[in-house]
Amino acid sequence: MRPLRFVALGDSLTEGVGDPVGDGWRGWAALLADGIAPADAPVEFVNFAVSGSQTRDVLERQTPAALAVRPDVASVVIGVNDTLRCTFDIHAVAERLDKVYAAFTGQGAMLLTACLPDPGAMLGLPGALARPLARRQRAVNAVVHALSERYGAVHLHAAEGAWVTDRAMWSADRLHPGERGHRQFAAHFHGLLAREGIATGATPSLEPEFPVPTRSASLWWLATAGTGWMARRCTDLLPQLLSLAASEVRHGARGTGGRLDLSASHAVASALAALSATEQPDVA
Repeated sequence: MRPLRFVALGDSLTEGVGDPVGDGWRGWAALLADGIAPADAPVEFVNFAVSGSQTRDVLERQTPAALAVRPDVASVVIGVNDTLRCTFDIHAVAERLDKVYAAFTGQGAMLLTACLPDPGAMLGLPGALARPLARRQRAVNAVVHALSERYGAVHLHAAEGAWVTDRAMWSADRLHPGERGHRQFAAHFHGLLAREGIATGATPSLEPEFPVPTRSASLWWLATAGTGWMARRCTDLLPQLLSLAASEVRHGARGTGGRLDLSASHAVASALAALSATEQPDVA
């Protein structure tokens, strides 16, 4: 029997950050891989996700390597890092995702996608700083929704719900799920795949296998890796974010904040319309 081949593409969420096992990360995709097929059936799982990746990295680096595997199932969960860069462009995000989705479905793979919570809310940023990031994440989610429907993807709505506000689901940095969150993510995807007749193995357990990191361990992570991550994001995003926040304040004072949301909606519609008007090349 040929093994079922499952590849995972994305950033730190799919790499497994927040779910440490041994000297590395495990994460939701690896947990899902264990439950796609019965225990006696072979599954080949390759995780191509790399922390910090954006849609450009998925298109240019991860997708060619993953296509070479000739996967039966391919997960593409990406976009948050794009919103955290001063180069954010929803047109470019839509174009890249369209090419990636087309490449995998063109090979006959079942595509898995997800929309995600906005990072500003997860970090607990003040309103004027959080709203621009929320607007960007909603734009990415709208594109992912539309393209998931276009390509018949199995789509997980993970941008909202009790798990987003349940602190027990998240790691110390408040941006990545902890083991409980990764298990929740895997179990939800398993349920969607089971309804499609693809996942026939056991549902990933929701109960943690390892103890929750101690407060001291969490604080140490924040003081080392977490601080470095924040410093890199601040260098790249902070000047633009402050400008966006100033615009939020001005529009709020004038009562014209709705114009910012309307402009973002128009940008999403324009990006999707541009894809519909252009025949996509075969990148497989």
